[in-house]
Amino acid sequence: MVFALMIAGMSNLPASIAGDRANGLLSKLISMPIKPYKDFIGRISAVITLSLLAAALVIVVGIAVGARFTGSGVEILQAIGFVLLVICASAGVGLIIGTLIKNLQGAIMTGVGIAVITSAISGLFAPYESLPVPLQTFARVYPISSSQASIVHLLAGPDMVAYNPLTSGQITVTIALSFALLLVGAVLYSRLGWKLE
Repeated sequence: MVFALMIAGMSNLPASIAGDRANGLLSKLISMPIKPYKDFIGRISAVITLSLLAAALVIVVGIAVGARFTGSGVEILQAIGFVLLVICASAGVGLIIGTLIKNLQGAIMTGVGIAVITSAISGLFAPYESLPVPLQTFARVYPISSSQASIVHLLAGPDMVAYNPLTSGQITVTIALSFALLLVGAVLYSRLGWKLE
């Protein structure tokens, strides 16, 4: 589920920006009295909607094939909060890619590449305990993998995660870095991406 959210934010969002740039829609938007923040809020809203639909589909399929959650109602709400952090961090990376990579195919492939590589080295595709120590450190700092660990801890229990991602320090780092990525992406997009070329 987390990987689907990453692809939506890191590949679909920059593809949207690059596609609008290529077909001239972005230039038309820039020439109108529209603020850049309204554009990226709209883009991020679309990513959130599609991401939540993808997450719901993954959950439904998982339950259909036998997945069970041990989390209570409060833990499910907390897990949803971490899902939103994954979306924020992924959208931030997507805005950065969409701003810096002008070509449509380049934006898509850069987003997919970043999603696959960071997933591979942060414990999304491999068990945390099998990662070398430097990558375990990266997994704890990278907001997407630490959010994923928090979701698993909340919904499947602490035995499914090799460390406790729900300490106050870890949660603070995860929240701060998720919003930092989104803020950096929004600022870059507003300052660099929202210009007539």
